[in-house]
Amino acid sequence: MAIKPEQLPRSDDSTEREQPSLLRGRSRSLAVAAVVVVAAVIGVSWALTGGGPEGQSEASDVVARPNQSPPRELIAAGQVAVSAYYTTKLVQQPDGDAVSAREWSLYNAATKRYEKTEWAWLDVAPGMKTAAVLEGDLPVNRIGLMNLSTGKVQRWIEVDKGVGGVQFSPDGERLVATTYSHNPDGLFQDAPVHVEGGDGQEMPGPKQSRTGFYVIDVDSGQAEFSERPAKKDSLAAIAGTGRQDFSWSRDGAMLWEQRLDQPGRNYYDVNGRLKSLPQQKTDLIFPPVATSPDGKLVTGGFAGGKDGQIVAAVLDAKTGKRSAVVPGQQLLAWADNTHLIAWRCDPSQCQPGKGEFRNQLVLVSLDGDKVTPLSGFRKAEGDYVGRWNPVFTHR
Repeated sequence: MAIKPEQLPRSDDSTEREQPSLLRGRSRSLAVAAVVVVAAVIGVSWALTGGGPEGQSEASDVVARPNQSPPRELIAAGQVAVSAYYTTKLVQQPDGDAVSAREWSLYNAATKRYEKTEWAWLDVAPGMKTAAVLEGDLPVNRIGLMNLSTGKVQRWIEVDKGVGGVQFSPDGERLVATTYSHNPDGLFQDAPVHVEGGDGQEMPGPKQSRTGFYVIDVDSGQAEFSERPAKKDSLAAIAGTGRQDFSWSRDGAMLWEQRLDQPGRNYYDVNGRLKSLPQQKTDLIFPPVATSPDGKLVTGGFAGGKDGQIVAAVLDAKTGKRSAVVPGQQLLAWADNTHLIAWRCDPSQCQPGKGEFRNQLVLVSLDGDKVTPLSGFRKAEGDYVGRWNPVFTHR
């Protein structure tokens, strides 16, 4: 199976992966779309889709840094804030393997600035007081709970199986920790992939090594393991990643994974039992959806293409029908029921195949009448080591 070399270091960076194809109108096969969706799920923290008072935060409560990219100080709007951001770089290993590693910058409540960390993986709990952190080379056998005011790990939760990713439940009371036998971001010589256009050349590729997940009670540290290994017919190599993390449903009652054979999700209870649920039309949306606080609307995909518009769709959560279009390339989070946070390129410079990578975080109103810059612009390059990716959390 062929893969382009530039895909590998950027396997988990969903934002820029999608924009070129959307703006140029290229078609994707069903299998490729499904796997890239997995990378999108991994690249954005979906803690923002559940928990928190519905509609109680106003979009006027905005903290913007239009001259900072990456941000040095807090960015926030309505009910969510950028709790952290990460960049990705390819780290060569002594044995010829490599790791598509993340470098994290985490918001420090004491200094009120984003500060670089040495953690291999992290997620921030709703309320932005605690972060779950993983150290060193993934997978690891303990999870740290760090106080964001002091920057110190308050305690460690020990587990028997190696953990490669963690995510807080919408209420912040539990963690789902996905387990792996190999580094989910690793690229291995003994799992080679063909380089597209490389005359038979091969390069290290990912391994599908997921073994299952823990559901962990944060207060007690009690962890219950469920075996859910990766499917061996996975198409993960297309996206250049072996990461197949589990995520929480919006209400925190179930867990889900993105399907790899077609768009859609598999749902499980917290004990790992597959749930037969009626498939919703919005489950099939590419990229993955974020739900408004009142549950009535979901984010859709890029909807431009006519008259050079750079807009994205907002859909009715029940019917999947288009409810609105708003300025932006990709919708990332809901600030409240009538405002969203999106990536948007400069309309004066953004053209199909040119300028789409020079984008910034913006706050857009649902009627599309108001656009407020939240960050400065990222460089006009689709692939560079310092390209930052935000993590959103209920504040």
